[in-house]
Amino acid sequence: MSNVTLANKQREELLRALKARFEKNVNRHKGLEWAEVQAKLETNTEKLRSLHEMERTGGEPDVVGRDKKTGEYIFYDCSAESPKGRRSFCYDREALQSRKENKPKDNAVDAAAAMGIELLTEEQYRELQKLGTFDTKTSCWVKTPSDVRKLGGALFCDRRFNTVFVYHNGAESYYAGRAFRGSLRV
Repeated sequence: MSNVTLANKQREELLRALKARFEKNVNRHKGLEWAEVQAKLETNTEKLRSLHEMERTGGEPDVVGRDKKTGEYIFYDCSAESPKGRRSFCYDREALQSRKENKPKDNAVDAAAAMGIELLTEEQYRELQKLGTFDTKTSCWVKTPSDVRKLGGALFCDRRFNTVFVYHNGAESYYAGRAFRGSLRV
């Protein structure tokens, strides 16, 4: 990711949006204090830049926990549906290069890396769904085990009938309603 830092105005707007979301959704991070989260964010410009990219692409990042060992705060994309600015992506670069025509605009793995975030795993996706109701009309790519990927597939998840489902698709596929959700540790 580039070393470009956020302008003061962008930084202030981002922190204001994150604080408002944090206060509106206290069920996602019981026992955590915004002042402590903000203090940690203000000392890490690279992580702020990643959060800005999550926000800019429609992810609505929010704190979902804290790692007891490292003290890091854990952010996930918490938009109700898959982030609009990350839809119509295939799974990874290999899948993108394998398409002869009608290529998608990007791939989830490289886009996440460029943003400085990780794709959610299936387990993390299920954790997210315990905090609210997400992806009832859309779906999200999740980190795919290498043995599945070697065979040409990739995994995605959604929530239908009040149940979280995990599916498979060819990694080169892409859909208008499928994006990816990310996680970031600060």
